[in-house]
This record gives sequence, structure tokens and C-alpha cells, in this order.
Amino acid sequence: MPELPEVETVRRGLAPVMEGDVIARARVNRPDLRWPFPPDMAARLTGARVLALRRRSKYLLADLSTGETLLVHLGMSGRMLVSGDPLGRFVHDHPAPEKHDHVVLDMENRARITFNDPRRFGAMDLMATEVAEAHPLLARLGPEPLGNAFHETHLATALAGRRTPVKAALLDQRIVAGLGNIYACEALFRARISPRRLAGNLGPRRIARLVPAIRDVLRDAIAAGGSSLRDYRQADGELGYFQHAFDVYGREGAPCHGPGCDAQIARIVQSARSSFYCPRCQR
Repeated sequence: MPELPEVETVRRGLAPVMEGDVIARARVNRPDLRWPFPPDMAARLTGARVLALRRRSKYLLADLSTGETLLVHLGMSGRMLVSGDPLGRFVHDHPAPEKHDHVVLDMENRARITFNDPRRFGAMDLMATEVAEAHPLLARLGPEPLGNAFHETHLATALAGRRTPVKAALLDQRIVAGLGNIYACEALFRARISPRRLAGNLGPRRIARLVPAIRDVLRDAIAAGGSSLRDYRQADGELGYFQHAFDVYGREGAPCHGPGCDAQIARIVQSARSSFYCPRCQR
């Protein structure tokens, strides 16, 4: 499932051809993805100008001139790909339609945005912009980890008294929005915190290391275009490259990257998810 860096990378790729331009024609090629599309979605999108393209957690949000906001969730295999870009950043010719091109947006500037999703675990919805933050998928999200509302005091308060392992707590989107399994593992390694440690027992010093570690790993991943493990692609169709810089994720049995450490990366299962860590560096 794409995490914050992958969704932010897609947003940055789409923004130059979508923001400020009009959706000249919207096509919806099936009735649903993970859930049914909203009624008359193609008609409601056609003719709308995209005022802003933003991200909240792992969701893309396009605010439209019609007073509605389009919400997009990529799911496990969803891709939003650009073709015919007049800015010259993408392939100019539109590719032949594919079986899993479920939603196609033709912009007035001749760019085309295609939502392709073979597994159909993605989702789209339309809601009034003024109440967008109350949408069921957004209403209970915690602060953005790269925003000002995410800081040591917030994290300490959110984790206080929790008897769950810190790794599981970081995956709770009510505590911090957009952080998933990959980057929780990587952030804990950078902060030298064991994923086994109980969230309520971190203490001020570990929390002081964890907050900047989360920010830094997310910024590094965005700079690398995200991580491509299975289906993820950037808006230009290219892979992300941060997987080549993983310190722990997917490296079970490999040597630790920590200075002077000769331990091997271990893997355990927590809340049905794999956690990778160095048993020597992370305490």
C-alpha cells in the first residue's frame, strides 16, 4: 500500500498539469473500485477547474471550482499516470487504452490523467469541499508528520499509557497520518528504538529522537520518489528509488548499517505486519 512519500510524489507529478486547468472530459469505465463511485461522477467532474491538488495522509484531494472535492486513494495497485503533457515532462502520445484504465481525465491543456488499478482496491469519492475534512476516511486522522502540529509534545501525549508496541502505535493513523509499515521500521532504526518497546514507555529522550527521525525518513523518501516494491509508479510511470536506501525494511539476515555494528537485521511479526530491526542498535 503506498504510504505518504509515494502519494506525495504522485501529487507533485500531477500538480503541474492539473492545478488551474479544467477537466474537459471525464470518463468512468466501470461502476466501482473498492466501493461504488459517487452518482454521475463523470458529469460532475467534466467542466470543473482544479483549484488545488493537495494530500491528506495517504489520500489525494482535488478541490474543484464546482465546490466539490475529489478524493483519490491509490489502494494496493492504483496508479495515476500522465500522458500528452504540454509541459514536456511526460510522454506526449497518449498510450492505447488498457483493461484496467478505470477513470480517465482529459484536461483542456491536452494532458490526460489515467487511473489504472488492476486489483481495484483503490477508491474515489466526491464531497462538498466545505465539509471535506469530515469525510469518514479523513475525520479521525492525526497530524501530518511533516506539519507543525506533529511535535514531541503531541507524540508524548498520544503515546502516554499505551501498552501496545511502539511500532503498532505508529501505524495508528489517529496518532500520525500517512506513516505506514515501511517508514515506521526505518524511522525506528534511525531513532535507535526497538519496535518491541511499549509505546507508553518511550520517555522524553527517545521521543526527542523519534520525531525528527520520522520527518527525516519521509523527506528522504520523497526526494527519492518513494519506494517501488510491487505496483507503485510515479506520475510519469517511473519507479521510486528509496527501496535501495532501506536500512532495515526487507533486509532480514543482512548486516546492520549502523556504525561498528556487526549484527544481522531481524524480522518479527507484530499485528500481522513484518517488523524489521537491528536487535543490537535498537533498544
